[in-house]
Amino acid sequence: MTLPAIIFGFILSTLYGVVFHLFLGGGFGRLVLFIILAWIGFWIGQLFGNITGISLIDIGPLHLGMGTISCWLFLGIGNWLSQIDIDRNHGKA
Repeated sequence: MTLPAIIFGFILSTLYGVVFHLFLGGGFGRLVLFIILAWIGFWIGQLFGNITGISLIDIGPLHLGMGTISCWLFLGIGNWLSQIDIDRNHGKA
C-alpha cells in the first residue's frame, strides 16, 4: 500500500462520514462518531478486499468498492446503535 493510496483512503472515508452527518444532522460529537466509523469501516473493507481478492472498483492498491460498501455499512449500523435509548432507571422504585 502506497502513502498516496492511504491518504486518499482517509480523505475519501472522512468525506463519507461528513456527508452522512450532513444528511442526518447532530452535534459535533456525532460528526466525530461518523468520521471514526467511516475510517474503521473503510479500512476493514480494504482489508477484506485484500484478503478475499474481491475487486469491485480498484484504484491502484486501494479496493475502493469494498471500502465504500463496508464504510456505509458501518455508518448505518453505528447510527442505528447510537439511537438506542437506554433506560437507566429500569427496575428501580
